Amino acid sequence: MTGSQTIADSKKAFHTAFPYVIPSLYRRTADELLVELHLLSHQTHFRMNALFAVGLCQVFQAFTKGYRPETQLDPMFAALCSCNGFDGDEIKALAQGSSKAVKGHTVDDVQAWLKSKGKGAPEPLASGLSAVTGDEFHYSRLVAVGLFSLLSEAQGNKSDDPEELSNTVHAIGEEIGLSRPRLEKDLGLYRSNLEKMVQAVELMEETLASERRKRERQKAEKAAKN
Repeated sequence: MTGSQTIADSKKAFHTAFPYVIPSLYRRTADELLVELHLLSHQTHFRMNALFAVGLCQVFQAFTKGYRPETQLDPMFAALCSCNGFDGDEIKALAQGSSKAVKGHTVDDVQAWLKSKGKGAPEPLASGLSAVTGDEFHYSRLVAVGLFSLLSEAQGNKSDDPEELSNTVHAIGEEIGLSRPRLEKDLGLYRSNLEKMVQAVELMEETLASERRKRERQKAEKAAKN
C-alpha cells in the first residue's frame, strides 16, 4: 500500500496530519496503532476485511475513552489511517455496517457466514468477510478483537460472562483456520490492557474532578473574604 515508506515516514505524515499534542495516557495507543497499521500496509497478502475494520475501530474507541477534546478523535483516527495508506472513512463505514448487520442475528448465523466467507450475510458484512480466510488472508490482533466484537453484537449482550464469549470466539476462530493459541493470547492481552486503561482513565477523571473542586472552593473562599 505504501511502498518503501518507513515507520519514520509514517510518523512524520501522522504528525503533519494531526498537529496536536496527545496526552501521555493515550500516546501509547496512538503509537502502537500507527506501527501496527504501518506493518500491515507492507503485508503482501493483507486485504481489507470486516474483522480487521471492526477490530481497529473497537480498539481505537476503547483505548481513547476520556480523551479531551473529543473533537480531535476523528481527525486522529483519520491521520493514523492515512499516514499508512488506509482510508479511515472506508474502514469506519465497513466496521459500522458490519456491526449493524449482525444485530438481530445469532452467533450461529455469524459462525455460518464466517465459514462461508460471507455467503448469505447482509452487506457490507458479506463483502467484508470474503477475505477472512484463505491464502489472501493475513491475521493480526485486530482480527481477534473484531471477531470478539462482532460475536458480542450478535449475542445481543445476553451473556455477561466475557470468558464464555471468549471460548466461543476461540472455537469459531479455529473452525475458520485461525490459530487458537494466538487468539487466546491476543484477546487475553486486549482484555487485560483494556481493564488497566479503564482504571487509568477513572483515576485521571477523579484527579481532574478533585482539582476542579479545589479551584471552586478556593474561588468561593476568596469571594467570601471580599
